[in-house]
Amino acid sequence: MRDLSGRTALVTGAGSGIGRATAARLAEGGAHVIVQDIAGEAVAEVVEWITHRGHAATPSVCSVADEDALRRAVVDCGGVDILVNNAGVPGHNAVIEDIDRSAFERLFEVHVWGAFAATRAVLPEMKAGRFGRIVNIASNRGQVGFERSSHYGSAKAAVIGLAKSWAREFAPHGILVNAVAPGVVRSGMTLRYGEAALAEEAQQNLVKRWAEPEEMAEWIAFLVGPRGSYMTGQVLCPNGGDPIVGI
Repeated sequence: MRDLSGRTALVTGAGSGIGRATAARLAEGGAHVIVQDIAGEAVAEVVEWITHRGHAATPSVCSVADEDALRRAVVDCGGVDILVNNAGVPGHNAVIEDIDRSAFERLFEVHVWGAFAATRAVLPEMKAGRFGRIVNIASNRGQVGFERSSHYGSAKAAVIGLAKSWAREFAPHGILVNAVAPGVVRSGMTLRYGEAALAEEAQQNLVKRWAEPEEMAEWIAFLVGPRGSYMTGQVLCPNGGDPIVGI
């Protein structure tokens, strides 16, 4: 479990859900975790949970789209070795006629530009140290589309595209980049649609259940740890078989 000792990790959107579980898992693995979220109370709770257990955590309360604020947090901690681009907002199950420009731009600002900004914030030290691990949190919707929120599905597809492009761009610097595309996960975001909707979506996969955020955190920990050192430019799909993609 302590295979991340000496590493510093930035987890965006770490105030809840997959981000919170990932921050806790990486801290338990020995990493110093920068807990980023726009929600200050949630950040404080996660930092307290981590430090109470004897691990190291630093708060970063800002928008994930604020590259300068993210960069300051990185510099204050002496650089970052691991970045998990997790911050996101829901698409609210909207058909195309109901998606206005502000909603479209908000999704792309958080999911796509947020990943872009955070990655640029951590790159100088990663390149200088010739080591880095970046994981973009995508979605099964980014692989097969989404009939109820095309702006969400396309934003997640863009996150996958960034991971593949960055894997090629950053490989000469010793930086590995991958994406994780979860299926339905029980979290504050998915519960906004209600328990019934969550249960209905879970029945669409082959194992007939939703995942817990901690399950996704384990896949992320694998990718950023020593056992993931031969994987880059890939999309891991812990989705219960919904959908089955690939060749």
